[in-house]
Amino acid sequence: MKFISWNIDSINAALTGTSPRSDLSRQVLDTITKENADIIAIQETKLPEAGMNAKQEEALKAYFPEYDYVYVSSREPARKGYAGTMALYKKDIKVVASFPEIGAPDTMDSEGRMITLEHDKFFFNLVYTPNAGDGLKRLKERQEWDVHYTKYLKSLDEVKPVISCGDYNVAHEEIDLANPDSNHMSAGFTDEERAGFTNLLNAGFVDTFRFIHGDIPNVYSWWAQRIKTSKINNSGWRIDYFLVSDRIKDKVTRSDMLDSGARQDHTPIALEIEL
Repeated sequence: MKFISWNIDSINAALTGTSPRSDLSRQVLDTITKENADIIAIQETKLPEAGMNAKQEEALKAYFPEYDYVYVSSREPARKGYAGTMALYKKDIKVVASFPEIGAPDTMDSEGRMITLEHDKFFFNLVYTPNAGDGLKRLKERQEWDVHYTKYLKSLDEVKPVISCGDYNVAHEEIDLANPDSNHMSAGFTDEERAGFTNLLNAGFVDTFRFIHGDIPNVYSWWAQRIKTSKINNSGWRIDYFLVSDRIKDKVTRSDMLDSGARQDHTPIALEIEL
């Protein structure tokens, strides 16, 4: 089976926007459709609580006519038009969708950050992990999230194997970002966030990219938009992951980044696994 994960940074902009950046996003959607994945995980949809409008749904179905989909949006008391996730899956795949609340702090459980699809053979979990924020103002809450998320994923793994993916908002090791020395106090590379991800892996999960590619350097999934030369110079971070239960790691045959062309921000990632 093949899976793709992408932080889209506004599904409305990608589907119906008219800006040059929207054009670049649609080029990425073209790349994704050519992959013909079984399941596609989308993060940061930024949809309102009421959901997609007719124009957005029409555009989505034009790109993915062979897929059913579910999504969850941020709702009160959380911010409007914030975060949000979506899962698309081939119409012939039988899954049951849930939208877990894990006892996370603040408004995190209301921000539409997670969807789990239960398949006969596995759980598929997609997540948009909360960012620690400017000035690390949400670092404490992020640490609590990590504890609750690890407990949740482990509970799934006790039932059947897990495939999880998304924007985890952390570069795990120094090899996972271009400039580690200057970023130890930056959101996404604090000791606390890195330790949280280590604890997640130690709970029985494998970072499939490192499993397949070892310590290959200079491969990233995100480049800062505000720095115009970040992608040209490959000054990026690897913060998007596919994880699998340790007991199915040997079934993984591919774990890669997809080419997102000139578009900065996140690039899609792909996993292939023999199940």
